[in-house]
Amino acid sequence: MPDTPPVIGLLLAGGLSRRMGGGDKTLRLLAGRPVLAHVIERMQPQVRRLCLNANGDPVRFADYGLPVVPDSIEGFVGPLAGVLAGLDWASVNAPDCPWVITAPTDSPFLPRDLVPRLLGPCLAGEADMTCAASGGQAHPVVGLWPVAARAALRLALAEEGIRKVDLWTARYRLAQVEFSSEPVDPFFNANRPEDLVEAERLASRAP
Repeated sequence: MPDTPPVIGLLLAGGLSRRMGGGDKTLRLLAGRPVLAHVIERMQPQVRRLCLNANGDPVRFADYGLPVVPDSIEGFVGPLAGVLAGLDWASVNAPDCPWVITAPTDSPFLPRDLVPRLLGPCLAGEADMTCAASGGQAHPVVGLWPVAARAALRLALAEEGIRKVDLWTARYRLAQVEFSSEPVDPFFNANRPEDLVEAERLASRAP
């Protein structure tokens, strides 16, 4: 959409969901709809295009009409592999968008102003990349990444063995953008079955 910033949205669903008992936790139901549907509803209006980082058969996500981008580094090496996949996808499919924003697909209450707030410090020249924070806690995988960093990230993953997001972002000017955790922490994530029960309770309070 031309009135949105030049940012590609990448929803991260490439993990193994061990704490949820396996399968795609983002397809579990919350308030009668898959968690993924809630995430898409909040993210899609904020970005030029939205895609999904997921491994395995993409057909299971066909109902959502999103491009499905698998990790380019094999072995489930963590969220940075998903970030790299998104940067690579954007460089080919959206060359007019120099930024990719990532968000996990198990966080159904993401802020509706996430993109402009994370983009602000980068446009102002205050940071190379940003990540979200709430309640004094950083959320490294909720981040805004420059597509221009993809070669450096591929090197860090494939040749240096970097796996932790914090170790890679420490090489750049990283700004944390604080979001209010009231009335609901917007970065609440449903990792376990009991988290889905809590999410049902919180759903009516989420902005």
